[in-house]
Amino acid sequence: MDSYLIQVNGHGDHAPMLDVHLKTNGNSISVGKVKSRKPRWAVRASEMSKKTFNPVRAIVDSMKVEPNPKKAMISLSLGDPTVFGNLPTSDEVTQAVKKVLDSGRYNGYAPSVGYQSCREAVAAYYSCPEAPLKAQDVILTSGCSQAIELALAVLANPGQNILVPRPGFSLYKTLALSMGIEVKLYNLLPEKAWEIDLEHLESLVDEKTACVIVNNPSNPCGSVFSKSHLQKILAVASRQCIPILADEIYGDMVFGDCKYEPIATLSTNVPILSCGGLAKRWLVPGWRMGWILIHDRRDIFGNEIRDGLVRLSQRILGPCTLVQGALEHIFQQTPSEFYHNTLSFLKSNADLCYAALSSIPGLRPVRPSGAMYLMVEIEMEHFPEFENDVEFTERLISEQSVFCLPATCFEYPNFFRVVITVPEEMILEACSRIQEFCEMHYQGAEGGQDMECDK
Repeated sequence: MDSYLIQVNGHGDHAPMLDVHLKTNGNSISVGKVKSRKPRWAVRASEMSKKTFNPVRAIVDSMKVEPNPKKAMISLSLGDPTVFGNLPTSDEVTQAVKKVLDSGRYNGYAPSVGYQSCREAVAAYYSCPEAPLKAQDVILTSGCSQAIELALAVLANPGQNILVPRPGFSLYKTLALSMGIEVKLYNLLPEKAWEIDLEHLESLVDEKTACVIVNNPSNPCGSVFSKSHLQKILAVASRQCIPILADEIYGDMVFGDCKYEPIATLSTNVPILSCGGLAKRWLVPGWRMGWILIHDRRDIFGNEIRDGLVRLSQRILGPCTLVQGALEHIFQQTPSEFYHNTLSFLKSNADLCYAALSSIPGLRPVRPSGAMYLMVEIEMEHFPEFENDVEFTERLISEQSVFCLPATCFEYPNFFRVVITVPEEMILEACSRIQEFCEMHYQGAEGGQDMECDK
């Protein structure tokens, strides 16, 4: 039998040497000394981290501008309804979590997909005859953002593409690109209350298209799709055999006569992963409780997608157990007045903001019908000293201490987004300052007409 003897000789600061001897049939043969690789540090960031890019952060962080020190800052940029303390959650919601904490029953690990009883509570709350749900159709997640991440990860492979709204929530692109998934942007139409350009949507489909994301009600647009429009979206998905990832975190947050229709209730054959959570409707974004609802009445997803979601959920050990334990009570005990009061406040602010901005030369607001946002077009030809929406909003900060998010963050230049969750007096003061700013910089005749929700 052949044997091999390798001796490592080295001392001091010298690299070790390999002294190699081969012993064959009892005879030893010296091969000589070979210098080994000298260890060295070579730590590099992963390709996924290099592909992860948040356009909102990139744009906002690059806006090196100081507000006007003579005016208090009014931020209309952050989609967090809790910032100013004027929109607290319901007492029943906080009491539910307190009871769970005091019980001591939810301090351990839960199943990665969530406790069975909590999944049952979500299924019972959202199930309806048009789109029935059972506990096995629910995956609990750490906020709606993780629900979207898991849904994308289970539906698309690197090299495939997804269809994403423009303007649209920046996280879709951030997540997809980090996974090596291509993003194709389909247009929304401001003149039609931000309905989808269905021809453009369908023209983007190819053999590598994994899914289409439908966000309704919309961030950043504040739009709400009608039943007929949702049916047309489903018709496109059905013709092209493409599943839908429905971002419905603002579900039921609609104003006046507009009605929210979960897209799954209108689908007869298109499989849908609907993503939602407590963050917006219950005004607790920091609690990080979300879910995926699996709608698959034709068994197109089958076990493949369900099993994939379970495996992906095991990458972390599920969402907060305390909030899970409170879910059933939150769903059953939150009073209807809480929802009504929240929507009344948002609609009032939306109406005030829309009316005020509509009267300002050079601005064309699009009336919102839901969610927490309003989009405003800047008629850039009347503001020639600004190259784009980013410069416009930067100067608005430096001169008036009002921070609105430039819609370049949402792939839609020459608009800006207003968050309507701030106290009423701040909305009015902000609109007054925006008017002063526009009157200072406006050039040319007043033009254009306002665009409203055509229901």
